[in-house]
Amino acid sequence: MKIVFFATPDIAIESFKYFINSKEYEVCALVTQPPKPSNRGKKIVQSKIKTIALENGIDVIEPHRISKEPENIEKLKKYGSDFFITFAFGQILSQEVIDIPEYGTINLHASLLPYYRGANPICEALLNGEKKTGITTMKTALELDAGDICLQEEIILDEDINAPELMQKISSISPVLLDKTLKGLFEGSLKPVPQEHKKATFTKKIKKEDKNIDWQLPAKKIHDKIRAMHTINTCHTKFGGKLVKILKTKPLNCTQNAKCGEVLSVDKNGIYVKCGEGALLILSVKPEGKNEMSAYNWSLGAKIKTGDVFEIC
Repeated sequence: MKIVFFATPDIAIESFKYFINSKEYEVCALVTQPPKPSNRGKKIVQSKIKTIALENGIDVIEPHRISKEPENIEKLKKYGSDFFITFAFGQILSQEVIDIPEYGTINLHASLLPYYRGANPICEALLNGEKKTGITTMKTALELDAGDICLQEEIILDEDINAPELMQKISSISPVLLDKTLKGLFEGSLKPVPQEHKKATFTKKIKKEDKNIDWQLPAKKIHDKIRAMHTINTCHTKFGGKLVKILKTKPLNCTQNAKCGEVLSVDKNGIYVKCGEGALLILSVKPEGKNEMSAYNWSLGAKIKTGDVFEIC
C-alpha cells in the first residue's frame, strides 16, 4: 500500500518509522509543518520527523496552508496513494485533499471519540482527572474530528501519569492500530461507524494564565492540572517573590485549619501545602534560574518552614 504521512510533532515518530520499515507499505512522502525558530537563539530547527524522512530518502512537503497551495496539491495527486495518514499534523485539510487517496484519509486522534475533539485531548483528559482515555482512528471529514470511527483502543490512566508519559504511551501503541485500520479498510473487512455526535465534547485552548496555581482549589484539581501541563505550560506559583515551577505532586486528605497556600510542614518527602480542600505534597520543583530538584532540597536552600505561604500569581 502506498501512503503519504501527514505529521509534525514527536508523538507521530513511532508510527512514521513503523510504516517506513514495513515491507507492506511504501511511504511516498511526509507532509509536515514548516520549521519555526526555536525559543533559544531563534534558530531554525528541523523537526525530528523531517530528519527521519530525509535520512530515508522520502519526499518532504512543507506547506504553510496545504489546502490553499495548488502546486502541493498536484504533487500529492501524483503519488497515486492508497491512503493519507494524518497524526497531529496541525493544519485543516480541504475536501479536495481528503479525497485524493483511493481508500481515504485516516486520522489518528488521541482520545476516545466523540469525547475530547480538538487540539488538546491529552491535556484535557488529565485536567479532568479521567480514569481512562485512548486513541481513535477515523475517516477524516471536514468537520473537526467528526469522521466515522474505524478502531479504538482504551488506555487506563493512573492518578500520577503526566502529559509526556501519556504521549509516550500513545506514541508506542498507535502504529499497530493504524496498521490494523489500513489493512481492514484495504481488504474490506473493516466498516467505519458514525460517531454519536450528541455526546461530543471539545477541548479548550491553553492560555498562559492557565499555568498559575490557585491554592484555593482542591488538592486533587491542582495535582491534575500540574500533571496535565507538565513541560507543556508547566504550572507555577510564587515564593519570596520568585517563580517556582511545580513538577510533581501528590494529593492528600487533610482537615488541618490553615490558609490556602500555607506550608503545613516540610520533611524529606517534600513540602506539604494546604489547599481549598485537602493538602498537596510537592515532590519536585524547578525554581527560577535553577535546575529541577527535589522539593525538600529546594526547601533547605530557600529556608521554607511551617507557616510560610505560597503566593497566587
